[in-house]
Amino acid sequence: MKGYLALILHAHLPFVRHPEHEKFLEESWLFEAITETYVPLLQLLERWQQDGMDAPLSLTLTPTLCSMLGDRLLQERYTRHLDGLIELAEKEIHRTVWEPPFQKLACAYHARFSAIRDFYHACSGDLVGTFRKLQDEGRLEIMTSAATHALLPLLSNHPSSLRAQILVARDHYRACFGRDPRGIWLPECAYADGLEDILAEVNLRWFILNTHGILHARPRPRYAVFAPILTRRGIAAFGRDPDSAKQVWSRQEGYPGDPRYRDFYRDIGFDLDFDYVSPHLPTADKRSFTGIKYHRITGPSPRKEVYNREMAVQAAAEHAGHFLDARMAQIQRLAGMLDRPPLAVCPYDAELFGHWWHEGLEFLDYFVRKACYDQKVFALITPEEYLRRHPVNQVAAPAASSWGEEGYWRIWLNEKNQWIYPHLDAAQERMTGLARRFVRPDGLQGRALRQAARELLLAQASDWPFILRAGTSPEYARNRVTDHLLRFTTLYEQLTRSQVDAQWLSQIERQDNIFPEVNYRYWA
Repeated sequence: MKGYLALILHAHLPFVRHPEHEKFLEESWLFEAITETYVPLLQLLERWQQDGMDAPLSLTLTPTLCSMLGDRLLQERYTRHLDGLIELAEKEIHRTVWEPPFQKLACAYHARFSAIRDFYHACSGDLVGTFRKLQDEGRLEIMTSAATHALLPLLSNHPSSLRAQILVARDHYRACFGRDPRGIWLPECAYADGLEDILAEVNLRWFILNTHGILHARPRPRYAVFAPILTRRGIAAFGRDPDSAKQVWSRQEGYPGDPRYRDFYRDIGFDLDFDYVSPHLPTADKRSFTGIKYHRITGPSPRKEVYNREMAVQAAAEHAGHFLDARMAQIQRLAGMLDRPPLAVCPYDAELFGHWWHEGLEFLDYFVRKACYDQKVFALITPEEYLRRHPVNQVAAPAASSWGEEGYWRIWLNEKNQWIYPHLDAAQERMTGLARRFVRPDGLQGRALRQAARELLLAQASDWPFILRAGTSPEYARNRVTDHLLRFTTLYEQLTRSQVDAQWLSQIERQDNIFPEVNYRYWA
């Protein structure tokens, strides 16, 4: 083997849980991702295991995602959602009886949803435990992230909050996976000088950066992004390979835009009569996605042709072959120039595969099988295993960077969301004040302090400023930030006046129940 390739998937969703409503639109983000990405990914890993493939994969499971996957209420709601999908697919089989191309697809959806339900029931809804088992067997490397996916450089003016995001994530990882994490996905790959001090405190050994975070390091890296660099604390930073990123992510050149693939936006939730689909929608009064889509991308015009599954899978095979050839040529070229085996790091959002790009998991399956059986140029590897084999690396200071627009923090700090940060600054200072003041709280005070920590953590999530900037669900994002900050402020005032409202506290504990054992003293 002349080099290595590391496949890294980042699975993350914001914490969305609304027990106060029977149905809630934004909870469907989780349900769609389970159906289209997380369960199919587990099924894929299971097939690799059955076929005896040595196919190491690194995967982030963020604390907010793990919390939702393990939540009993959301598990029950997901089961209800899945039953509704199967019922809708059955209705579609009957409705399309005179439209054979559509009925064929309806039957395929029914079989797919039924298989997902069988898998979900077989593991008793415990997807986190299923992922843990794969890690314990050495078939998967699970990374952590910040507790609520906060953009860490924007917390650097308040080290206690920065530290709490990492320590709470470490504690949660222990509870979920029975060990300490070794690698961390910095939210949005956002890095600024000083983060490694807190990472070193919890013995994290490596993280991922966007390309320019490595290329602009000081001194300039000898091997560019094709080997990690070590920070001054000895933590390895791996840089994203730009060529493999462009082939998958680029709007113009990326594989997912091929006209043979399924169109994400053309869904029967918008196409069919509202009274027909409304019983199967997340909210009964608003159209939204169902997951049943009958058309392919076709082209840029509104006219869409019927989806051809065989044609789309063939496209995935072709693209996997093209991707393999490109990586082999790249690694062979680099191996001739470098004095060590080059490493191509290929990190992607997990939800791209299956959810946004319907055939993405087929692409991944084809590529990994071809990499295992059809070539001897590179070996698949995880960052942790790479460091075991190559512990000696160049020491350099990474550059401030992210993988967002323009490479820094523009998406999360701009004219649409800048109002959040003065309120966060005030709440963060108040949280530290509470943590230092209440060293030995009584039972009710301790509960209020832990809930204040939860509300602050949830308000810090990078998802809300991102949604405000993107404009996808701005009202919901604005309400989430406002609600968490108002609850925090109310708890702060009640604690400082020694007048905690136990009944109201119980209510918000049931609603925002993430991190049940959170240590508020981290803010001290």
